[in-house]
Amino acid sequence: MVNEGESAYDYCWYPYMHAADPTTCVFASTTRDHPIHLWDCVTGHLRCTYRAYDAMDEITAALSVSFNSSATKLFAGYNKVMRVFDVHRPGREYAEYPLAKGDGTSAGLVSSICFTPAQAQSSMFALGSYNQTTTVYAEDTMEPLYVLYGQEGGVTQVLFSKDGNYLYTGGRKDPYILYWDIRNTVSILYKLYRSSENTNQRISFDMEPSGRYLGTGGQDGLVHIYDLQSGQWVSGFQAAADTVNGMSFHPYLPLAASSSGHRRFSMSNDDDSEENFNLTSDENCCSIWRFLTSPEALE
Repeated sequence: MVNEGESAYDYCWYPYMHAADPTTCVFASTTRDHPIHLWDCVTGHLRCTYRAYDAMDEITAALSVSFNSSATKLFAGYNKVMRVFDVHRPGREYAEYPLAKGDGTSAGLVSSICFTPAQAQSSMFALGSYNQTTTVYAEDTMEPLYVLYGQEGGVTQVLFSKDGNYLYTGGRKDPYILYWDIRNTVSILYKLYRSSENTNQRISFDMEPSGRYLGTGGQDGLVHIYDLQSGQWVSGFQAAADTVNGMSFHPYLPLAASSSGHRRFSMSNDDDSEENFNLTSDENCCSIWRFLTSPEALE
């Protein structure tokens, strides 16, 4: 466990992490009013920081972070700007790329960054923005290739398929995860439903190791499993009694983790209000699930 000084915005694991090599066991995080931190996940110690400054020469926090496919750069999203740090050169040196170009790119708050997998034929990355758009860039030129419209709310997550040909996007106050073919971005291929149309909360989704199935939570406490080849719902289960805001598959083992919880407010001093804070075992919790050869075997 590591202790951050403020609310966490985003984090990302080093993509070539291997338990046999402790030097690779790190992850980056970004929190409010703090620089980007690189943490040693074995000792919990801070390895180094990557610092960006605003016009007043004060530290400004990144809203999203991601290693590129080769893990040599750390990309960070801010308000109308993207900053790129050299992983091996911590400190305040970075390349800056303004996004407010008037060309329809994601020029708002950059909420999510995702790169195509290392095995993909081309190196691209996607930026999700709270202005309801997702922009796909070529990493070598840093030029926008496509701008994707269709999310009803601000984009909160972008995720490439294992082969890098497809992109999945999800937003807040939006009941659908959108499925795009980046080789033909004229229209949305299909939509995957989840119960998230009435919340600003970020609800994450993930693909299992083979890339065949996708799992997502929702406000109803359910985890839905979809077949990505057909776009059809194939399975689901009650994971918690409140909002399931996180869903993540283990990259190698037949395990998945879900997290649940939402903000609770005390509006008065009466007994009914205090009952909202008496949580049960299936509220505000993290759960580990085991699955076998198919989502139908989720337990």
